[in-house]
Amino acid sequence: MSQLTIYLPDEVEKKVRKVAKAQKMSVSHWIADQVKDKVAKSLPQSWIDAAGAFPDFPEVDELRKGYGKDAPRESLD
Repeated sequence: MSQLTIYLPDEVEKKVRKVAKAQKMSVSHWIADQVKDKVAKSLPQSWIDAAGAFPDFPEVDELRKGYGKDAPRESLD
């Protein structure tokens, strides 16, 4: 397992220590869990790389051209 050094503002460190203690975890374990969770919820790099990969992709107005006028919407009130 790797070791990292991180720098946190004092007020953030205090909050992290408080939450970790409340969850009966070490600060290191709590931070590692937060990082794992954040990484698991992020998009794969291949998806990020695909953004803008189709320079000739039509704009939204061009895609909607020919659909006709939208039907009137009901009020949400």
